[in-house]
Amino acid sequence: MEWIMALNSKVNAIVWGPPMLVLLVGTGIYLTIRQGWPQVSKFGYAMRHTLGKLREKGEGKKGEVTPFQALATAMAGTVGTGNIAGVATAIAIGGPGAAFWMWLSAFFGMCTKYSEVILAVHYREVRSDGTILGGPFQYIEKGLQAKWLAVLFALFGGLASFGIGNMTQANSVAHALETSFGVPRLASGIVMMVITGIVILGGLKSIVKVTEKLVPFMAIFYILGGIALIIMNIGKLPAALALIFKEAFTGTAAVGGFAGSTVMLAVTKGVARGVFSNEAGLGSAPIVHATARVDHPVQQGLWGIFEVFMDTLVICSITALSIVMTGAWQTGKSGAELTMIAFNQAIPHFGTFVVSIGLALFAYSTILSWQYYGEKCWEYLGGPGVRLPYRILFLPPIVLGSLGALNFIWDLADTLNGLMAIPNLIALLGLSPVIAKLTREYFIEKA
Repeated sequence: MEWIMALNSKVNAIVWGPPMLVLLVGTGIYLTIRQGWPQVSKFGYAMRHTLGKLREKGEGKKGEVTPFQALATAMAGTVGTGNIAGVATAIAIGGPGAAFWMWLSAFFGMCTKYSEVILAVHYREVRSDGTILGGPFQYIEKGLQAKWLAVLFALFGGLASFGIGNMTQANSVAHALETSFGVPRLASGIVMMVITGIVILGGLKSIVKVTEKLVPFMAIFYILGGIALIIMNIGKLPAALALIFKEAFTGTAAVGGFAGSTVMLAVTKGVARGVFSNEAGLGSAPIVHATARVDHPVQQGLWGIFEVFMDTLVICSITALSIVMTGAWQTGKSGAELTMIAFNQAIPHFGTFVVSIGLALFAYSTILSWQYYGEKCWEYLGGPGVRLPYRILFLPPIVLGSLGALNFIWDLADTLNGLMAIPNLIALLGLSPVIAKLTREYFIEKA
């Protein structure tokens, strides 16, 4: 077991190390230039055709759910513990400058997610029972003609779903409820398993009924708490922004309990947090975006731009600004505890409530969406017959995760999550002419 852990540690250092982060951001830069900077030139159009059409049921003949339901389920997966605990850890290690690099990676990540979603819808398959099978495994096989690479992606995603999308999230929920409300971890795990089972056993239609209501509520709940904090400290906002931009290029010297950081740490931690939070380039969210009822792939691609914008440039930014504005980053703390300290300084007692409830809701919604991602990965590998067995097997690890066991499996799942990006990025680069062609066609039609 020790040699497996050592091997995993080395692989993890590569898949989440500087070379991979450069590849992830570099792919985003290339796609941005190739597609004509859609996150800038089409941003207003994207907002009008996403926020302005939340209640529309979709125009396409194909698809299982509305465009917004697909987005909500995708955001349930991306808006998770990383938005609260992950951002705090990035700043604790990389300093305030990490926030700048998180924003930069998200800017290019908007085009990466836009491109992934376009390919997922373009190459999706409608099965005989009316369900949709779409995502990187589909566009890698059909577009790149690389079946073996598609199998690797599906295998990595299917295995990762038990850890990164299950046990780690259950642990975060259980920890938050135990810390703030004294709820026993076992009780949290059992309740989570039951309410998750009720939802996922009904398939995608059941999942989206929950996510389309839960995701807007939890996002607004956390955003309003963050806005209240910022307003109460509005005088410190200019200095906080100046510090973030300054430290992004100069690094941070040790202060009090803070360990100190360099510019490289700020860059790597900020970029990694942006990528890990919005999952642009990892290939997970396109799996559910592929199920949207749209006539043209670009219609759903616009929701991809909105997804990254909301996840990182809004929600993650609230966490980052709260930590820097209140000076909490100098306490030497990290993770969700650091975010709680920041919120409590501005909103005593109620701040802990906002962060704890936000963390619990974010993590639970991630469990629902990642169950679907994992199911589709296994369905690609083994056919529709794997759906029910997988849904049942997905439930017990929730209890295990809530108890805080199996650290090695969490580390392994983190590595698998990063490995998903490799075949996906190869496909994005190889199929970039297809993305450009579809983008041109759509906007010529709309002109």
